[in-house]
Amino acid sequence: MDPSDNNNPQSLPYITSNNPLQFTIHLPNSNPNSTPNFTSIPNPNPNPNSNPISDSISDQLLSLSIPTKRRRGRPRITTSSLDQFSKTLVDNSNLVRNLTARTVTASDASDEIIVINKEATTEALIALTAGFPADSLTDEEIEAGVVSVVGGIEQVNYILIRNHIITKWRENVSTWITKEMFVDVIPKHCSALLDSAYNYVLSRGYINFGVAPAIKDKIPAERSKPSVIIIGAGLAGLAAARQLMLFGFKVTVLEGRKRAGGRVYTKKMEGGNKVAAADLGGSVLTGTLGNPLGLLARQLSYTLHKVRDKCPLYRVDGKPVDQDLDHKVEVAYNLLLEKASKLRQLMGEVSQDVSLGAALETFRQDYEDSVNEEEMGLFNWHLANLEYANAGLISKLSLAFWDQDDPFDMGGDHCFLPGGNGKIVQALAENVPILYEKIVHTIRYGSDGVQVVAGGQVFEGDMALCTVPLGVLKGGSMKFIPELPQRKLDGIKRLGFGLLNKVAMLFPYVFWGTDLDTFGHLTDNSSSRGEFFLFYSYATVAGGPLLLALVAGEAAHKFETMPPTDAVTKVLQILKGIYEPQGIEVPEPIQTVCTRWGSDPFSLGSYSNVAVGASGDDYDILAESVGDGRLFFAGEATNRRYPATMHGAFLSGLREAANIAHHAKVRTMSLKVEKKPSKSAYSYACVLDDLFREPDVEFGSFSIIFAKKSSDLDSPAILRVTFSGPQARNHDGIRPDRHLSNKLLFQQLQSHFNNQHELHVYALLTKQQALDLREVRGGDEMRLNFLSEKLGVKLIGRKGLGPNIDSIIASIKADRGKRKPGSRSLTLKSGVTKSKGTTLKRKIVRKAKVVSGGDRTTSSPAAISRIKAVGSTSTANSPTNVDLEPKPVCTIGSVASPSLNIGVNDNMGSKSVASSSVYVLPNASIGDKFEGNSGSSTPPILDAGGKTGSNGNAPSYPRSIYDDSTNTCAPPSSGNSAS
Repeated sequence: MDPSDNNNPQSLPYITSNNPLQFTIHLPNSNPNSTPNFTSIPNPNPNPNSNPISDSISDQLLSLSIPTKRRRGRPRITTSSLDQFSKTLVDNSNLVRNLTARTVTASDASDEIIVINKEATTEALIALTAGFPADSLTDEEIEAGVVSVVGGIEQVNYILIRNHIITKWRENVSTWITKEMFVDVIPKHCSALLDSAYNYVLSRGYINFGVAPAIKDKIPAERSKPSVIIIGAGLAGLAAARQLMLFGFKVTVLEGRKRAGGRVYTKKMEGGNKVAAADLGGSVLTGTLGNPLGLLARQLSYTLHKVRDKCPLYRVDGKPVDQDLDHKVEVAYNLLLEKASKLRQLMGEVSQDVSLGAALETFRQDYEDSVNEEEMGLFNWHLANLEYANAGLISKLSLAFWDQDDPFDMGGDHCFLPGGNGKIVQALAENVPILYEKIVHTIRYGSDGVQVVAGGQVFEGDMALCTVPLGVLKGGSMKFIPELPQRKLDGIKRLGFGLLNKVAMLFPYVFWGTDLDTFGHLTDNSSSRGEFFLFYSYATVAGGPLLLALVAGEAAHKFETMPPTDAVTKVLQILKGIYEPQGIEVPEPIQTVCTRWGSDPFSLGSYSNVAVGASGDDYDILAESVGDGRLFFAGEATNRRYPATMHGAFLSGLREAANIAHHAKVRTMSLKVEKKPSKSAYSYACVLDDLFREPDVEFGSFSIIFAKKSSDLDSPAILRVTFSGPQARNHDGIRPDRHLSNKLLFQQLQSHFNNQHELHVYALLTKQQALDLREVRGGDEMRLNFLSEKLGVKLIGRKGLGPNIDSIIASIKADRGKRKPGSRSLTLKSGVTKSKGTTLKRKIVRKAKVVSGGDRTTSSPAAISRIKAVGSTSTANSPTNVDLEPKPVCTIGSVASPSLNIGVNDNMGSKSVASSSVYVLPNASIGDKFEGNSGSSTPPILDAGGKTGSNGNAPSYPRSIYDDSTNTCAPPSSGNSAS
């Protein structure tokens, strides 16, 4: 509605392309001595503590009139976003040229500053649309050490090179940009800066990302880097997955829905001979200058449709709102927002505890007596539009920070993607290993890896990326072990997560006309002002006569419980009230769909906002990784600059892919430095067995040895838990000798239930934790629960303890050698030593395995994370599927005491074996191999590397099934019974 006051078109820059995704800005010749006037342009910066004076060109640009969230639902009427952005560039052309001017001046004095071309200003602006300051480094660049000294000539050269690389790729986003392309234009003495700039923008996803064939061809077929489990196949998860695959990581994506896309969902609606694609979730690309989704559209050769400016409003009775009155109220509305902005500056930090609604209501009361009913309806419509933009009630939005992201809004037009945004989702999901209908309920993370539990399956890897919506985190359905840091929990609680719903209607024909993309409708009740307040016409982009009605604010929450038939009836009444007085008949819709995003268990809302008490800092807090670089977070609610947007979610995925790669590299380098030559694994296994013959502490099935006999409670301790079954005895009631012949031992192993069997599993603790565990009462079951739930520790096989365990074993052995005879710790009759006890310092997690529960099988994409054998054992038990919840181990005909159900997957490696035909040799550990002789009585042996021997004559035993409802094991329904 803001008419341009520019009367001299020749003074404006002009653009040589109508494509908002690819353009060249030509700045006019202006007086270099002129000074821009900022007094007439309001500063939207909501931070009352920010410095109003900045030397950065980008700060000056971003503080000006780039389209803000208040405009999201309704485009500008008289001037496009691109025109406004261009006007901003004119007003600040001398500032934007500052970088070039510095370069020229410095070049006169020194040859150290490079001149790549004469387009430094244009390239700075393109870098600006990518999120970089026009003339300075980002905090991330400084942290990454892209230059040796911040400031000075080296930094200027780096920025020029960085901007040039980004511009080069933006010219053709379907190509793969190599560093060699710049060798001829970058002076040789700046080759190190070229390496630094190229590596930075490549690793952070500023170039060479997306779905173009040239980029997909770069994804290695064999990926050798660590495994990453991604929770959620929305835009953030898909962006991260593709980028990590490009980097060479092994990726598995777990998605709870039956489809990819998350809150971006395009539904095919059809009826009769009409078909249309309806975007029921994210629909509008809010700005196209640098928008990564716009770049993906270019790669796919999709043409975006600009949302046209025309947006008429209609009164409650269906009559059109007078345009002059509309303009008058909008000016007053914007004036109130400006007053609220000034108020928060005066209030300072106190404004963080005040809502935007309270401030607006205070000012509105000044006008209450001087406005009529129609004007108040118009004002409420603008408030509904504001609540739509924020997916939240203005009464809950922070006065201080509700629009903290406005300075970073993408410039350019708002656009629709013809055919729906699902086309981008489909392209991103192509060839990505996604497992659908995997509802994650537990994420365990520790210093050695992560474990993600989805239903009856357990997925393990080196790192995990959680991309679930903020609503799910708020809902608490996903459990983190150990619990997330309090700082992150507080941020999750503070940030708001609002609601927007839609009614999609497919009609027999377009009765509303094709000359507009939006129109609005007023209500006579402020509490229902968001009910069907805005309509999107998708007729020109959906492939059929499709109309969407939006429900925002308080009405969106009431809509969740409204019967769909009532909702459709109300929408039709509004449409008939608008068009039937014009002599236009409104037909019955062929098909309708009502969304319920607030009730959707996979989202529990629409998108985030800054609620009272929150700030932009909370987005950064949600983005922080935990667990020493093991668990990462992405999604629109982790993106401070671009929250509540599709491109914000996508960019957060690229960001976290870079962070994951960085942590993996640091960890690899650290291992290379710390790794020391050691004795063979077999040698240390024997030493460990000897040490546990005389443990320092014993209680129940638990025994512990300490690394140091000192008062240091943070010193390491090794825990061993022994799981024993029924002890077989000979006919004389005497326990069989361990040193029987191999033949007799094999005969005993062939009997599944009539032999002695033990399983040793381990964990690395601190001394304090070990002593805390000793104090737990209630038997082994309670101790196991304490280990798992309180300490977040997982019991693993000896080899799963990792290479560092060898040095600990050696130090304990050396310490034992120094002790005097008989100096072993005293053990009480109860099996508890006189020591004091412990918090988790190190959590040990086995790497890379996928375990299926029940009779389920894991789909092929997850094969990158196969399970190996667990623990050292002297049992002939057929390994059953792993369920790491504290449930009884099932045996046929009896129920074992509750313990960790530890076993192996039926489907291992490349060869599938039935659980009833898999055996494990005594004391076999992970990675050990044994050869079976099919002609002998040797039972089939599990090769912990993933292969199995075979013995066709071996007895087979059906697997018993654990029943949650009865806490017992059901007998086998069929198959051979155990002898």
